[in-house]
Amino acid sequence: MKIVIAHNRYASAQPSGENVIVDYEIGALREAGVEVVPFLRSSDEIASLPPQRKALLAASPVHAAGTQRRLAELIERERPDLLHLHNPYPLLSPSVVRTAHRAGIKVVQTIHNYRHDCMNGLYFRDGHDCRDCHGKRWNGPGVAHACYRGSRAQSAVMAVALGAHRDTWRSVDRFIALTDAMAGYLRSIGIADDRIRVKPNAVADPGVSPLGEGFLFSARLVPEKGVELLLDAWKRARPAVPLRIAGDGPLRGLVEDAAAAHPEVHYLGQLDPAARDAAVAASAAVVVPSIWQDILPTSGIEALAAGRAVVATRMGGAPFIAGEGTPAPAGVVAAPDADALAAAIREVAKDPSYAANARARYEAVFAPEVTLRRLVEIYEEVLAD
Repeated sequence: MKIVIAHNRYASAQPSGENVIVDYEIGALREAGVEVVPFLRSSDEIASLPPQRKALLAASPVHAAGTQRRLAELIERERPDLLHLHNPYPLLSPSVVRTAHRAGIKVVQTIHNYRHDCMNGLYFRDGHDCRDCHGKRWNGPGVAHACYRGSRAQSAVMAVALGAHRDTWRSVDRFIALTDAMAGYLRSIGIADDRIRVKPNAVADPGVSPLGEGFLFSARLVPEKGVELLLDAWKRARPAVPLRIAGDGPLRGLVEDAAAAHPEVHYLGQLDPAARDAAVAASAAVVVPSIWQDILPTSGIEALAAGRAVVATRMGGAPFIAGEGTPAPAGVVAAPDADALAAAIREVAKDPSYAANARARYEAVFAPEVTLRRLVEIYEEVLAD
């Protein structure tokens, strides 16, 4: 089996769990004997483009003609069985679906965000949930609020791309939803149920080390990731253990101020993968305090893999990661408010059983062999149609 993996990597200045997952799947598929042909672009390329090429980028989310030529050439040369698409924006464009289909190649796409319907991909604006564009062919509210990169001009281009490619998305042969909730989202935007399959992400197995101490937050320092909520909850919980915060972003100053004012709060800065793994190992639990419907936060899965408990808000896929409602939950899930999150922090700090359950949940749901088997089953099903 030969698979083209197509992905527009997010800029390295904004580390992305999606990049981590794509890299992991490429490696896992190759280890399983699947021939992988990467078709990757990176948003880091944009800064080095000459001015005339940058001027052409405005239309890339709509079509990206040069990319389509390169993909058609790759398909002609490699003769793959299938194309697996992750993020198409801004340098690939959803047109890669049409390019593959014209060449007789079927397409699978993993859904990592809500961008088929919402131009910022979050359903989150100005600090709150937003569905103003849900179900609309043309995302006028998104343009008015400059939802894509804070620019009305770029938002207008993205609105055109989303409107122009509504039918493109309906032609995808299978969508991979990371949770049942994401399958419901796809149905809500008109994707037929027989084109949707559920398969969660996995992360590589780091092995289990003795429990560390305290809590870790590792994510971009942006409002929707909930670092402000976490700091407020931490002041109320006052556990006698450290809180380590890793990441970078516009709320970095807030975190640095908190670290300067409270000796138990430590700001680690932006960490590379090895340093992030070390930070997880040094902790007893990981906090995922998102205030948006975060699809399936990678930091939570990494916590389970290392045998660390999870404290999370009841948003998006975090309750699924923590195993809320199962006989052996791997953490505590709370409403997205400071008092509830503080109570969850206190509960996990005093009860080691959550960490004891974490590794078992990883092995049952998120382990490489489990998710890889499911992914290959989806490929085989599509090819057999």
